[in-house]
Amino acid sequence: MVKEKVLDFANKISMTKRGSKNEITPDRPEYKILEPIITEEMAEVGLCLELRKRMSAEEVAPLCGKSVEETEKLLWQLAVAGGAFVNEIDGVNKYWIELWVPGHMEMIVNNKDNVKKYPQLGIAFDEYGKLKGSLAAGNIPIGAGPMRVIPIEKAIEGETRVASYEEVSKYLNENTIFSVSDCACRTAREAAGEGCGHLKEDMCIQMGHAAEYYIKTGRGRKITREEAFEIIRKAEENGLMHSIPNTDGPGKTHAICNCCGCGCFSMRLANMWTNPDMVRSNYVSQVDKDKCVACGECVENCPSGALKLGQKICSKTPIFEEKRELPYDTEWGQDKWNFDYRVNRKVVVDTGSSPCKAECPAHISIQGYIKLAAQGRYTEALELIKHENPFPAVCGRICPRKCESVCTRGDIDDPIAIDDIKKFIAEQDLNKDIRYVPKIRHQYGKKIAVIGAGPSGLSCAFYLAIDGYKVTVFEKQNVLGGMLVLGIPSFRLEKDVVNAEIDILRELGVEFKTGVEVGKDISIDDLRRQNFEAFYIAIGAQKGRKLRLEGEDAKGVITGVEFLRKVNLGEELKMEGEVIVIGGGNVAIDVARTAVRVSASQVHMYCLESREQMPALDEEIEEAISENIKINNSWGPSRIIVENGHVTGVEFKKCVSVFDENKNFNPRFDENITKVVKANNVLISVGQEIYWGELLQDSSVKLNSNKTIKADKFTLQTEQPDIFAGGDVLTGPKFAIDAIALGKEAAISIHRYVHPGQSLTIGRIKREYYAFDKENLVLEGYDSLPRQKASHIVLDKSKKDFRDLRGTFTEEQVRKETERCLGCGVTVVDEFLCVGCGVCATKCKYDAIKLVRKYDKPTPEFKNMKKSIVKYALKRKVRIAIKKPFKTLKLVLSSQKKISK
Repeated sequence: MVKEKVLDFANKISMTKRGSKNEITPDRPEYKILEPIITEEMAEVGLCLELRKRMSAEEVAPLCGKSVEETEKLLWQLAVAGGAFVNEIDGVNKYWIELWVPGHMEMIVNNKDNVKKYPQLGIAFDEYGKLKGSLAAGNIPIGAGPMRVIPIEKAIEGETRVASYEEVSKYLNENTIFSVSDCACRTAREAAGEGCGHLKEDMCIQMGHAAEYYIKTGRGRKITREEAFEIIRKAEENGLMHSIPNTDGPGKTHAICNCCGCGCFSMRLANMWTNPDMVRSNYVSQVDKDKCVACGECVENCPSGALKLGQKICSKTPIFEEKRELPYDTEWGQDKWNFDYRVNRKVVVDTGSSPCKAECPAHISIQGYIKLAAQGRYTEALELIKHENPFPAVCGRICPRKCESVCTRGDIDDPIAIDDIKKFIAEQDLNKDIRYVPKIRHQYGKKIAVIGAGPSGLSCAFYLAIDGYKVTVFEKQNVLGGMLVLGIPSFRLEKDVVNAEIDILRELGVEFKTGVEVGKDISIDDLRRQNFEAFYIAIGAQKGRKLRLEGEDAKGVITGVEFLRKVNLGEELKMEGEVIVIGGGNVAIDVARTAVRVSASQVHMYCLESREQMPALDEEIEEAISENIKINNSWGPSRIIVENGHVTGVEFKKCVSVFDENKNFNPRFDENITKVVKANNVLISVGQEIYWGELLQDSSVKLNSNKTIKADKFTLQTEQPDIFAGGDVLTGPKFAIDAIALGKEAAISIHRYVHPGQSLTIGRIKREYYAFDKENLVLEGYDSLPRQKASHIVLDKSKKDFRDLRGTFTEEQVRKETERCLGCGVTVVDEFLCVGCGVCATKCKYDAIKLVRKYDKPTPEFKNMKKSIVKYALKRKVRIAIKKPFKTLKLVLSSQKKISK
């Protein structure tokens, strides 16, 4: 049943009348937001209030025919609900009504009890914004929208044309009473289950009469000016921007909102309707291409998608940007809008950007940390790396260097020694008395369990700890690091390096429980009863795969993974006689090189692949050969020969092809070409398997046929909603850097999962970095500086030593090597989409991006706002009408040109 007086009240706030063309009807959000919280009696007194005219109960009572006491009671209830403002003036409560936005919509949604009880309040706020935003698209002049971006103040410091009304400090210093409340926009998003991961708590600052109202009605808590400045500082640190209600007149406002581009309804005006003029400040971003290193920090933090990574190096065929149409003189309908702006953000221009960042599984800002290292800013370089990878010292020693394989410099001479530079940067930190520990950004306090202390689990724990979660890592072994310490020999990765980087997690508050196998010693259900709210499974592929050959269970036959584990745990292993390693991957190389160190005899490797097809990296193969390991290509084992229960040899047959015509693994053999090779020890290193034990017992988690876990490839959530999974259990055996990248993504998903109303995908950047066309580059006129090389390993010494004897660059080598970087990528700004918030400038470490004052549009007087909008809209219609004939003529000429061809 429709509440008639409430419907009348909705029309009054809307400044419309029942029965008119623009009347508010019961199906409209203006009515829906009032209906559950406003009674007919409250609406009756509300109908006697006026827009921005303060009235006491004594003044309202005769208008509504009620006693002063009853009127005061109903007005107070109306104010608490959000249907009216209230301030105490000269000892008397005075009430008035406001605009819907900014105004009643926010006030209603900020009543925490009501919005929890009636989620439709938040949904109605959302619907109202969509309704009005579509009508306003293109029709609002700069500076005249109901909300307006105000630049981050340090982004405009030194700007000679800055006006005081564009400084946050002006508003905070001019006011004396302040409150802070939850963000109404994010509250509404959360009510609809569409939160973007930016949480609502303590986000919006009210001042003056708005602060008094919020404090008086319990919507916000009172804070000091110093606390307000601290909230602003924290918001900026976390990549948020500022916007203000823009209806109080020139240089005035009653609130400062700390906004994100994916949750804020004001920013939706810019992003969904591609209508930034409605909210923009007077500034736009400009990039100094000579200083920019395409680190991507500004791109990923830009709330309007105005920044993307592009190409700095010249192209043979010039890259032309299509001229953008503007709402200033163009019809701005649905073909110009971006309805999916919360899920379709791009980080790269269509023609691509630097290949190193694109190829790195973690998309580390390689160009960025190389530049910082060149300037001797090693701690800042390390900080930049740790945005994506908590283990730079580890990866500096074992990374597959995918970035180097695609480095543009390699098309001139040799690729940049990216990994050696990263290793040097991390080494500076390892050798410091006070090491870099990231700042904890929040204090969420919720308990999260990580199962598995390998690179993926530790990466997830690292990023959750930075967000202030209470993380406990459970590891069934008695040591931490997973395959980093158990599956990689010390001559490639010394254990003190791994432990040193794990120590940073301890400083961040991560708790470790070793010797605990989840599923055996404790169950996931037990952990749930201990108030753990989410789980990340990253137990790795810790078991060696066997070949199911005759004689495989004989003494002297062991998987390579088990062999490495025994050696790394310090077990005494001395191999007598001939050693055969079966396999041709990186792990097989590690196994063979380890066997050299525990055996007095010759080590032979046998693999199916030809030398060119071997999956091991070239440099790993070369290191094996340098240690006199004999690699026998194109041979596959057919049986293991056993005498008295012990291996004595292996029979091999010739492999003629490894892959079929579809490039699937499908080896074929010549059964007539065989040989028997004597062996006292056989180490099988042909892959790894996942051992689940009883970990998933009584859960709804499902596995694939190869025992990897079924989970969403983007969010990493399994079919048991509170269980996420990544690393080798999701992808099968890959490199540490791949596992690390998934650990960070899991942390993002878990953060969203444990907070009600947050979506795992909305507002989340898909980090789809891709490279430009290298065939189209002009690579002439560059220097001929040679690639630097770390100090050489003495072969005789290395074969007997489990220490990592590889050298690290000197500071002089780093200086020379960083000079070789071509600086392929650069940030590109779409000035139309830029709203001038300044987030980009605060995130740049290179002084490469700044805000420049492009417009000079102050806020108009409220009484003149409607007039200026109507005037602008009419002039715009004229411009569109004038432009149409020229557009038609252009199309006709274009068509004629095509016909003549």
